[in-house]
This record gives sequence, structure tokens and C-alpha cells, in this order.
Amino acid sequence: MPRRTCAAARGRRALLALCLGVSAVSAAAAPSWQERLTAELARIDAVPNGPRIGVYARDLASGESVSFQAGQSWYLASTVKVPVAIAVLRGVARGAYTLDTPVTLRADDYVDGAGATNRQAVGAALPIRFLLEQMVIHSDNTASDMLIGLVGLAQVNAVTAEVAPGGFGPITRLAEVRRATYGQLVPAANSLAGRELLLLRQQRDDSARLQVLARLVQVPVRDFRLATLGEAYDAYYAMGLNTGRLDAYGELLARLADGQLLPPAQTRYLLGLMERVVTGPQRIRAGLPAGARFAHKTGTQRGRFCDAGIVQPAGGTRVLVVACTRGELSLVRAERALREVGTALCRSGVLTQGVPDAPSCAVRPPAVPAAGDTEPP
Repeated sequence: MPRRTCAAARGRRALLALCLGVSAVSAAAAPSWQERLTAELARIDAVPNGPRIGVYARDLASGESVSFQAGQSWYLASTVKVPVAIAVLRGVARGAYTLDTPVTLRADDYVDGAGATNRQAVGAALPIRFLLEQMVIHSDNTASDMLIGLVGLAQVNAVTAEVAPGGFGPITRLAEVRRATYGQLVPAANSLAGRELLLLRQQRDDSARLQVLARLVQVPVRDFRLATLGEAYDAYYAMGLNTGRLDAYGELLARLADGQLLPPAQTRYLLGLMERVVTGPQRIRAGLPAGARFAHKTGTQRGRFCDAGIVQPAGGTRVLVVACTRGELSLVRAERALREVGTALCRSGVLTQGVPDAPSCAVRPPAVPAAGDTEPP
């Protein structure tokens, strides 16, 4: 071979080797979806005047996961209604009752919150189907307590113990959340009737609630054990009720999605209800790519906000995500953080077949003003 041809060949081989080397280095340097998501979650968690967040995410096809402060105990709020629904549907599956079986509304079942059940009269016979729809889709607390009364708390807590022993705190009736919170102020509040809980919820602010509570229990506000309702909630949260690790809740969702907790018909029914959820439209769902289905359940209480579910992107594999916030009273700022979790999940590439920052992902929401926000009672 002529010397010039040999030199040219050696040059081409060297160039090819250089290109291959650069490609290999680039591939090795490209962060995984877990690394991209973790970095973005750390940024969201560090936003000044924003909430602290915990997030657990898992690709259900590969098993790859991200755990960001998910091993801590978080207040789950109304996301506990998913294990309630599982306990109820297990009864349907074994033939103890049907979705059309009526349950009688008792005076003790009334709890403040969304949904249509607490507008029904005492003695109303409401089908289990109606109660499940109200509890899951609208996060109806009264419907939840009626269903807990049907199956018993032992059956509800057996669901979480089966999935993750030690991963959840005790689940209680929703009325007991209110009674235990007001009970931090004055022990007599532990005996409040359902209608009295509704009356307290109807007050315009905390000061008015304390005055009404004092009248109901016949104890002056000055004699309450704590000065504010905010302190009462903090004391209640410290009890560890209705709490759980987010990775444990993620395992609950994974087993539900995989059909390990319910027979096929009941699994499809519950996931269908979760796709119809109307609460929290500005949370994780708002950050997901267009066309993605999201079977989820939200939770909302003072300074505690959650969203947890299974994302089915168009043309992709299912991914579960569990996210909660704390340390921020503002509903607006907490929901913004949860929306950013959804956006970060999408931009990581796990929902877009490995393509990071895909055009279908939502843009980061604008900053929220520090003043003028509202909080749930």
C-alpha cells in the first residue's frame, strides 16, 4: 500500500477511535433518570419559604426507583382512603356484600370536608358504590367513616400491615382526627358529636372556632391547654396516627397495580375510581405530559399535603409516584411544589421513554407570592 494511502487510513482509524471514545464518554456522563429526578427534587425542597417535600417514585417495568426523604414518616392525610377502599373491596370479592348493599348513615359518622354524604340525613341508606365514589373521587370524610364502620379498623390496618410491616402508623376514623386535634386543646373535645364537628368547620377562622369549641365543651378558651389551633395540630401530628413512609405507600400502590391486593375485577374498579379523582388538579397531575393517565389519591390537612398514584404515559411504562409536603401552611405554595414534582418526573425521562426534557413535559410553574395565600382549616 502506498505510504500516503496508509497514512490516510491510519488517520481515519484514529478519527474513528476518537469519535467512538467521545461517544462512550458522553454516554457514560449522561445522568440517569434517577439522578436527574433526585437533583430536581433537592432543588424543590430547598426553595426559600417553600415546603419540605418527600417523594418516592418507581418504574414498575424495571423496578428502578428514587427515594427522596421517603424513608421518613409523613402524615398521609386522605391518601389513607386507598387502604380503606381495598378493605371494602375485599369484602365485595369474598361475597360479604355487594356494591349495591346499603349502609345506614349514623349521627356519629358526620365529618367535615368535601363530598355529598354529610348533606344526607341521619338514617339515610347509601349504597357502598356511592360511598366508595364519594370517598375516592371527592375525598368525602363522612363516606370514609361509614365504610370504616362497615369493615372495621382492624381490616383497614391489616391491609397496610400486610404490605409493609412497620411502614405505617395506625389508621383511624376521620372523625377521630378532628376529635384528637381539638382534644389537644381540651380533653372534653374527644366527645364532640359529628354535627358539632361540622359546626366548627363552618367558622370563618381559628379564633371563631376556639370560641365555638369553648361553648360546646363549656370550658373557657383561657383554660385551654394550648393557645392556638396550630399548636393543637402540631401536637396531634406528633402522635404518629395516619402516617407512613412514602416508600411503604409506594409498595401499596405497586401491589395494587400488579393485582396482588385485590382480584382483577376489584383492581380495575378501584384504579378506575382513582383515575376519576377531582381533587388536587394543580398537584402532580398538572406537571405530567399531555395524554398521561393518573390513577391517584390526594390528601389535604393543615400544613400537610399529599398526592400519590400511578402514572400511565402514552406509549410508556407505568410509574408510581408518592409525594407529600410539610412545614408550609399555604395550599398554593404546597400545590406548586407538588406540581413541580410532576414536572420533574416528566423531565427526568422516565415518562418519556428515556428522553429528558421532552417537549411534552410541562414548564416550571411561576413563583408564588409570599402574601395572600390561604390554608385549609
